[in-house]
Amino acid sequence: MKQTITEILQNAPYKVHMFVKDCKTEQFFISEKLEDAFSSASLIKVPILLAVLNYIESNNQSLEQEFEIAPEEWVDFSVISEQRLEQSTIYELLVWMIITSDNTATNVLIDFLGMDALNHYFRQIGLKQTTIQRKMMDFEKLVKGFDNTTSASDMALLFSRIYRRDLLSPAFCELTIDILSRQRIHESLSRYLVDDVKLAHKTGGLETVDHDAGIVYSSSGDYLIGVFVTEVTNNDHARQLIGRISKVVYEYLVKRKERIE
Repeated sequence: MKQTITEILQNAPYKVHMFVKDCKTEQFFISEKLEDAFSSASLIKVPILLAVLNYIESNNQSLEQEFEIAPEEWVDFSVISEQRLEQSTIYELLVWMIITSDNTATNVLIDFLGMDALNHYFRQIGLKQTTIQRKMMDFEKLVKGFDNTTSASDMALLFSRIYRRDLLSPAFCELTIDILSRQRIHESLSRYLVDDVKLAHKTGGLETVDHDAGIVYSSSGDYLIGVFVTEVTNNDHARQLIGRISKVVYEYLVKRKERIE
C-alpha cells in the first residue's frame, strides 16, 4: 500500500498532505507532511460543529432554538439561501453546514459563538494549526491575507477524538458521527469505492485546494483517512487524485483482509 501511494504522490502534479491511521491502535499507516499548515476551506466546519455542540451542552441550551437569518446574510453555495429561509434551528444549521457544506449556515454559527471563542475551543481540544480568521465567502478578507487554516496533524487528532467519543456527551458524540455520516458530497474519498461504505467525513475545496477527511467503518477494522491537496490548478483532477489514494487504502485495509479471512 505504502509503495503504491508513494508512487502516486511522486507523480502527482500538486502538493499532497495525508494520513491513514488505525482507529483502535492509533498507529499511522501513512503520514505525509503532517505538520504543514494549509488553507482549510470547508474542513473548518468540523471543529465549528464540535464547538457549537460543546457550547450548547455546557450552557444547557436546546438544539431546537431558532435563529433569525437576515436576507443580507445569505451567501452562495447554501441551501438556506436557495430556500430564502429567514429562520432556522441550530440543529438544522449544523446539519446543513456539514452535509451540503452550507456557507450561510456556517456564517450564522460563526456569529453565534464568535471567532475568538471558536479559536479558543480549537486550542482547548488540542488543535495547534486550526484557526478561523474569516467567514465563508469573505473573499475581501482572503485577499488581505486572512484565511482559515488547519493541518493534516490537526485533522488526524480531531477525527481520532470524534471516533473515541471523548469530546462531548455520548448523545452529542453520536449526533456528531451521525451528521458526518450523512455527507452528500462524494466526489473524493468515496469516488471510486464500489462498496456501500459507511464514511463519516467532510470535504473542503477552493480554487487552489481540495480536501477530504474522515472515518471509514468496516468489518475488517475502522480507519481514519485524510487527503489534503494544495497548489491545485484543476479541482476535478485533485478530487480524482484523492479518490485514487482512497481506493488503494480501502483495497489494502478492507478488501485484502476480507480475502485473507
